Amino acid sequence: MNIEVWLAFVAASVILLIIPGPTILTVISYSISHGYKAKIPLVLGVTLGDSTALAFSLLGLGVLLAESAVWFQVVKWLGGLYLIYLGVKLFMAGVNPPHLSKPDARVSSWNLFVNTYLVTALNPKGIIFFVAFFPQFINSTTNPGTQIWILSSTFVALATLNATLYSVFAGKARQILSSTKAQKRFNIGGGSILTAAGIWALSAKQP
Repeated sequence: MNIEVWLAFVAASVILLIIPGPTILTVISYSISHGYKAKIPLVLGVTLGDSTALAFSLLGLGVLLAESAVWFQVVKWLGGLYLIYLGVKLFMAGVNPPHLSKPDARVSSWNLFVNTYLVTALNPKGIIFFVAFFPQFINSTTNPGTQIWILSSTFVALATLNATLYSVFAGKARQILSSTKAQKRFNIGGGSILTAAGIWALSAKQP
């Protein structure tokens, strides 16, 4: 895999992971209500949840690529349009502070893990996003299987680090997310990145 493509993937993934979604809001809420004992089950739930969602997404992409490079290219184009749609939607969202619930403090560590895993793994929007996002960094003419493994491992590692940092600094994260200015920056930054990724996907020349 081209190092420039991998670095572009890392940069895009980091920015997108920082934007708080259902998984991160769950991590912050549980971290605040359960303290340090929640860190390990929460991070494990995110890691295994993202791995599961990625497996479902990329398995389908792998089968599609094996069947036809043309159909894989169609998926890339559709994925580019979907990324633009998500970007514009997020960019135009304005200020809408995310809702941080107050979970039951009596929940066990096992339940913390299971709940976080299910929120992460079974989010249909996440699976669709993976299908749209990953193909943009895969060259179908040079060992796509290896590329898929590299990108998947990289994303899971980054997601694990992201969840760890959010859980450790949950109190500060909650304070930041309650700020309308911070939320506006999240929306503008995330929307710009998604839109740019979609435009790049549609305009990139394919071998």
